[in-house]
Amino acid sequence: MVNPLLEVKNLRVEFPTRRGVLTAVDDVSLHINPGEVLGVVGESGAGKSMTGAAIIGLLEPPGQIAAGEILLEGRRIDNLPYEQMRRIRGREIGAIFQDPLTSLNPLYSVGQQLIETIQTHTEMTYAQARNRAVELLSEVGIPAPERRIDSYPHQFSGGMRQRVVIALALCVNPKLIIADEPTTALDVSIQAQIIALLKRLCREHGTAVMLVTHDMGVIAEAADRVAVMYSGRIAEIGPVRQVVQQPKHPYTVGLMGSIPIIDQGDERLTQIDGAMPRLTEIPSGCAFNPRCTQTIERCFTERPNLVQVGQSSVSCWHHDREKTDA
Repeated sequence: MVNPLLEVKNLRVEFPTRRGVLTAVDDVSLHINPGEVLGVVGESGAGKSMTGAAIIGLLEPPGQIAAGEILLEGRRIDNLPYEQMRRIRGREIGAIFQDPLTSLNPLYSVGQQLIETIQTHTEMTYAQARNRAVELLSEVGIPAPERRIDSYPHQFSGGMRQRVVIALALCVNPKLIIADEPTTALDVSIQAQIIALLKRLCREHGTAVMLVTHDMGVIAEAADRVAVMYSGRIAEIGPVRQVVQQPKHPYTVGLMGSIPIIDQGDERLTQIDGAMPRLTEIPSGCAFNPRCTQTIERCFTERPNLVQVGQSSVSCWHHDREKTDA
């Protein structure tokens, strides 16, 4: 058995407001092994990005971790002082965000930003850090890195800027990368290049990746395992092929049915009626019950926990009942 690089146990993220406490992430547990890509997928508002922000210690106030533990290589990191967490962030955990323009300072060249990051977390001299920055730009596919290192973010295309952000995340060979929608703003052909780059870096460096996205195509191509989130909780988690080809949770079934398959020629795609509930309007029982076509009485009164079904774990009373009957 491989010891997990990252373990999240019963994570709960809350936002205190004048109207009461809003729960954005509710009892989420997951793990990521070294060199593994865990995809986290779901609609907007499912709690995907909030889970990633909690792991990396970048929750926006008044958001706070109200319960649970986050362990990196067995060390608890969710309760560390700010300065200690800042040292871990960058050195051991890297981050790739959706819009590279918000990650890069427009007033400094990409080389200055790479060099500063490298020198913050290592003992390298300026010359050594510059050489390392050139190597990183070359590794992520920036052409003529010796010349482009002195260019500014606005002088790069969107795909090239995202490559620079990936280089920033890899500056000091972190063990874990939180990639939050890294391909959303890019053309499909550029998306494929970025996915291939992330997979290659995982393979060559042994880096683990938490890939947050709403795109099942990206998940199917890049991830080893996938966690499907709904309304702040994990609905289903398991090997990507298992979840994509044999989804167990009604929500996952709906997500898979909404993806067009060329050789089947279906006239209509599956549609999940309704929308994800707001944090102030999460229903009792299973949060998916207003949109589910397979509800039973228990779905409206009790919230299901994850149960093992084959290689996957599913949060659904139908599978909990099947396990009990068996």
